[in-house]
Amino acid sequence: MKTVFKNLRYIDVKEERVIEDGLIIIEDGRIEYAGDAEKGQGADGEIIDLEGMTLLPGLVDGHIHSLFDASSDPFGSLAEDSASLITIKAVSFMEETVRNGIVAVRDMGGLDYLEFGLKESIDNGLIAGPEMQLAGKLITMTGGHGHFIGREVDSPAEARKAAREQLKAGVDFIKIMATGGVMTEGVEPGAPQLTEEEMAAAIAEAHKAGRKTASHAKGTDGIENAIRAGIDSIEHGVFLDDEAIELMLENEVYLVPTLAAVHCIVEEGVEAGIPEFAVKKSEAVMESHIRSFQMAREAGVKIAMGTDAGTPLNIHGNNLYEIELMVEYGMEPLEAIRAATVTGAEMLELDDKLGTLESGKAAHFVVIDGKPDQDIRDIYNVKQVYKDGRQVR
Repeated sequence: MKTVFKNLRYIDVKEERVIEDGLIIIEDGRIEYAGDAEKGQGADGEIIDLEGMTLLPGLVDGHIHSLFDASSDPFGSLAEDSASLITIKAVSFMEETVRNGIVAVRDMGGLDYLEFGLKESIDNGLIAGPEMQLAGKLITMTGGHGHFIGREVDSPAEARKAAREQLKAGVDFIKIMATGGVMTEGVEPGAPQLTEEEMAAAIAEAHKAGRKTASHAKGTDGIENAIRAGIDSIEHGVFLDDEAIELMLENEVYLVPTLAAVHCIVEEGVEAGIPEFAVKKSEAVMESHIRSFQMAREAGVKIAMGTDAGTPLNIHGNNLYEIELMVEYGMEPLEAIRAATVTGAEMLELDDKLGTLESGKAAHFVVIDGKPDQDIRDIYNVKQVYKDGRQVR
């Protein structure tokens, strides 16, 4: 049976325009028509009047950690909680994520592959949640950033084997740690970690298997090492310079800035129980992080929305905060929405079914009470979310 959604504002994110009198027709979980109401008149089926609300495609978050609980010390929780508790928490996190309009995510590293059962449960309809792409165990140097949940390596040969192990486990992409980070005590966020040769070995294995790659990369040298090694996306990109940006443009590398991660740590601070070392490091990098995002945008780097949800007080379900921050630091509202739809879907290679509302694509969309194309804060006013034509909110 067809369902006709009428009397709506339709955001055409591909063309970055708004159709004020729009109409959407869906059938069997897919879009039959999306566009001007006049051209779509006469369709049969159940009629749903959206009363002038705004409709945009389901959103894509290119960087989350589904098993991290967004407490003041998520790594502490992972160490203390049982596997069953970690998983049950993650079920609620993914339900809240999709209820707020995020229909697809990249999980950038879990714990002992527990997230694989989460993805399978969503795919089989046992629980509600976004479509998930998984990295499995992140690949890091011995003692490097995230070593307590990752696969430690110390040579190109070991990096190659680690990538093969993740591919054998069934990952969707490979994540590599090019630099230190905020949440690992005793490492410097800007310092290079895995070498270019080590990363190149892992990346080659991923690409041979038809998988994409992503690199946690904050410092300039590590960013450039990762790009020269063949990486597909840079996560965070805190200390970009002109050379790094030029390399990203030449190699068509995506940037996933994750502005919310540092913001939440700095805003809440040690008073909220966040480890002091993480707060101090976040305060030290925040200004450079914002400036790098602005430089990349001005240069035309492909930017996809990603939140790092699950990190300290960066709550699952509050993913839309990243979009607000992207606008606060220079993007136009439609530009930020595009980063969370079209660009995100392209980065995940899901643009054949996500990212835009077009005939034949999956009926994933969000109904907003307001005009986020004019005031981005309206994007929080989520009234309905549809995934595969079924209402999840």
